[in-house]
Amino acid sequence: MLLHDIHEPADLRRLSEDQLTELAAEIRDVIVRTVTTTGGHLGSNLGVVELTLAIHRVFDSPRDVVLWDTGHQAYVHKLVTGRLGDFGTLRQPGGLSGYPRRSESPHDWIENSHASTALSYAHGVATAMRLRGELDRRVVAVVGDGSLTGGMAFEALNNLGHSGSPVIVVLNDNGRSYAPTVSKLSDHLAHLRLNPSYVQARERVRDLLRGIPGLGEMAYSGVHGLTSALREVVTPHQFFEALGIRYAGPFDGHDIIGVEHALTNASEWDGPILVHVVTHKGKGYAPAEEDDVQRLHDLKVQPSPGGAPSVAPLSYTDAFTRAILDEAARRPELVAITAAMPGPTGLLPFQSAYPDRFFDVGIAEQHAVTAAAGMAMAGLRPVVAVYSTFFSRAFDQANLDVGLHGLPVVFVLDRAGITGDDGPSHHGVLDMALALDIPGMTVFAPSCAEEVPVMLHQALSLPGPSAIRFPKTPARQAGTTGRGLAARAVRRGDGSVCLLAVGKLVEAAEDAADELAGHGIDATVWDVRVVSPPDPAMLLDAARHALVVTVEDGLRVGGAGSHLIATMVELDELTGPVPPVRLLGVPGRYLAHGKPDRILSELGLDGPGIAASVLQARAVEQARAGLG
Repeated sequence: MLLHDIHEPADLRRLSEDQLTELAAEIRDVIVRTVTTTGGHLGSNLGVVELTLAIHRVFDSPRDVVLWDTGHQAYVHKLVTGRLGDFGTLRQPGGLSGYPRRSESPHDWIENSHASTALSYAHGVATAMRLRGELDRRVVAVVGDGSLTGGMAFEALNNLGHSGSPVIVVLNDNGRSYAPTVSKLSDHLAHLRLNPSYVQARERVRDLLRGIPGLGEMAYSGVHGLTSALREVVTPHQFFEALGIRYAGPFDGHDIIGVEHALTNASEWDGPILVHVVTHKGKGYAPAEEDDVQRLHDLKVQPSPGGAPSVAPLSYTDAFTRAILDEAARRPELVAITAAMPGPTGLLPFQSAYPDRFFDVGIAEQHAVTAAAGMAMAGLRPVVAVYSTFFSRAFDQANLDVGLHGLPVVFVLDRAGITGDDGPSHHGVLDMALALDIPGMTVFAPSCAEEVPVMLHQALSLPGPSAIRFPKTPARQAGTTGRGLAARAVRRGDGSVCLLAVGKLVEAAEDAADELAGHGIDATVWDVRVVSPPDPAMLLDAARHALVVTVEDGLRVGGAGSHLIATMVELDELTGPVPPVRLLGVPGRYLAHGKPDRILSELGLDGPGIAASVLQARAVEQARAGLG
C-alpha cells in the first residue's frame, strides 16, 4: 500500500503519475472506511484528494503555509502529513480532530471550521513574512466556492488585491457549501462547469500555436488578446482582476499533473493570484455522488442493527420543522432565512412548501440577520435558523440591527450546548450569554420536543426579538409543556434545595433530585423555559429555599444562571436576603471533541455531577454556619 510509505509531503514527489492515481484510490478507500465508522465529513474530502496531492507536491509544507477554508476538507492533508496511524481515532475522544489542529501537526496552521476566514489569515501571514524578510516562503489558501459567499472573504480579497501580497488562492469549486452554493459568482462558476469545451479548446489552440516552428510564440501572442477577450465574457476573470487578483483557470481539480502545472506557474506570480479548480464533491463513492442534497457532506454513524430502534427518536430540529410549517400555514407574513444550511436546520420542507418565503443567503450570517431586520421593518415575521456556534458571527447585527430597533425577529439556534464530535469550534456555549446581553431579547430554552411548537408560537406573537435555543441530541418526550412566558415547576421539595434547570439539563436536574433523595434531601426542580425575562414566581419560590443551584449547558460566567440570580436580587417582592447560590455550567475554556454525554459528565453536568455539587455546596454552607 503506497499510503503506508507517505510520512510527509516530500514523499509524494518521488511518485510517478500512475502511482499518484493508485495513491488517490487508496486514500479514498481509507477515508470511506474510516468515516463510515467514526462519522465525519465525507463528501468534501473525497472531492479534494487529487487537489491536496498536487498542493503538497508543489509547495513545501510547513515552510510554505497551506491554509484550509473550511477545515473539514483537510482529511487528505492529515493522511499525507504523517497521521495515517492515528486516522482511525478521527473525532473520537482523545483522537484526531475533524479539523486542522495546531497541536496535532506543524502542517496545521489554523484550527478553522467556520468558513470564509482563510483569506484573512493568508493576508496576515503573507504580510508578516514580507516584514520579516522571508520572501522565499509562499502562502496558499484553499477556499471553497461556498466560503466565497461569506462577506469576510470578499473583504480579504479586496485587501489582498490592494496590498499585492503574493498569496496563492486555490478556489475549490464544487458548486456546494453544505448545500448547493448560493451566490451570483457561483452562477458564473456553474456556467464554466457546464462548458468544459471552452477550457479544452483554449488549451488545444495554445498547444498548437506554440508548436509552430519559429513562429509559435509570435502566433500565440497574436491571438492572446482574442482569448483574453473571450475569457472576459465567460469567466469570473474580470471580477477577480478588478480587485487586483490575477485569475487562472478553470482547471480539472482531479487531474493531478494539470493542477501541479497550474500551481507551479501561479507560484511564480509576484502578487495575489487565484487558481480556479473544478472538483466533484463525493467523487469515487457512489452514495455520496448520488446524494443531491449535500453529497454526504457529513456522515452520521448509524447504530448497529442489533441495538437500533425501529423508529428514530424525534429531534428538536424535527419538532421545529413541523412547528414552522404549522405556523406558516396560518401566517402568510412568516418567512424563513438560513445561511447555507437549509437541511441541517430543518427548513427543506419549508422551502418546498413556501419557496417564495424561503431565503438561503449562503455562508453570510451577518447579512442574514440584517436582511431579516429589514424584512421585519417592512411587516414580515422572519425566522432566522442557524447553528448556535454561528450565531456569534452575527452578534453585532443581532444586537444593533435587530435589538436596537426592537424588531420581531425570531432566532432559532440549533446545536446549542455541548455538540460533541466537531470540537471546540462547534460547541454552542456562547449563545445564551450573547442573547442575554441584547436588551429586549426573549430567550427560550425548550426541555423537550413538545415545547418547541409552544415556544415558536409564543415567539411569533412577541413585539420584539426572541431566540429559541435547543441541542443537537434527540429530544426527550416529556408529555408536559409550559405556557406563555411562565416557568414550569417540575418537582416540589421541602425548601432545602432549589434546582433552576435550563433546556436539555432539566432531565439531568431531575436525575440529580432522585439521587439527592437517597441522601434525605427533597429538592425542588424548576424548568426555567424562558431565561429572559425569567418568571418572577419561579425566582420568588427559589428565594425561599436554603440553597439555589442553577444548571445550564452554556457558559457559566455571564450565562443563564448569572442572569437569573441578578434578576432575583432586583425583585421588588423579595423580602429577605438571597440564599446561597451555586452556578453550574460550562467553564470558560475551549473543550475538545467527544461524545456530548461524556463531556457533560466530565463537567459535572449530569445527574450524579449535579447531585455531588449540591452536597458539596450544602457541606460548605453548614461549615460556614458552624463557624458563625
